[in-house]
Amino acid sequence: MEALLQQLLDFLRRGNFGWNNVLDIAIIAVFTYWVLLLIRGTRAVQLLIGILVIVVVWGVASILKLTVTLFVLQSLSLAGLVAVVVIFQPELRRALGQIGRLGSLNRLLAPPSEEDVDRIVDELVRGALLCSANRHGALVVIERGTGLQDYGETGVPINGKLTAELLASIFFRHSPLHDGAVIVRGDQILAAACLLPLEDTAAQATHRYGMRHRAALSISSQTDAVVVVVSEETGSISVAHNGRMIGGLDEERLRRVLGSLLRSRVQPLPFRKVS
Repeated sequence: MEALLQQLLDFLRRGNFGWNNVLDIAIIAVFTYWVLLLIRGTRAVQLLIGILVIVVVWGVASILKLTVTLFVLQSLSLAGLVAVVVIFQPELRRALGQIGRLGSLNRLLAPPSEEDVDRIVDELVRGALLCSANRHGALVVIERGTGLQDYGETGVPINGKLTAELLASIFFRHSPLHDGAVIVRGDQILAAACLLPLEDTAAQATHRYGMRHRAALSISSQTDAVVVVVSEETGSISVAHNGRMIGGLDEERLRRVLGSLLRSRVQPLPFRKVS
């Protein structure tokens, strides 16, 4: 820390400021903004504030030559690095997953045709409406760039053509496969009764949503999947993507949201939260 502060002071004294310094600042600014977006609404925000307080104390101790404080902080620095990796493990995994999506080539090399997307959207919409009309809870995860094979292996293999009727029969209340998620890959149902991870979501979401919606938020924040959720209690239809939820969808809006997301290649659409 002392060496870093000294380098910063030396740089300011020299006054040499070129295009490479502008590029440095731009890269750091973009990276910082991306990190803040990544941890927004999670417990990591409070942890990050705590780390910043320690850094400020370290800086003040370095400037004022507080020997004992510096000794204690330096002694704890190695353990602190390990603790940061452990504490921020979910955010780090999510960040690496998002970086990995940038190099995903399968959707670029073999993108679905407009006709395929229209048919997939039509079956998903009709299936969601059937489940909603009968108050059958549903959780459908549509694979995009990030592979969902690991989650598919936790359930029962289906490997059947995606149809609204098959989705409705899977989520029928007395079906042995209704409890869990359905994984959809292209126009195929990969598996049913799949287990999804449950991680901490935004604080405002944890008390508003049930288990299906929380699982949808979790898988959509870890991957680029699009998730359709039907509430068993109210029959309302929601879509989760990029860790955000949009709810209260009717047939027209559901068709429009799914069509836009499944046609997009790289950039996710901005979601606004709906009560």
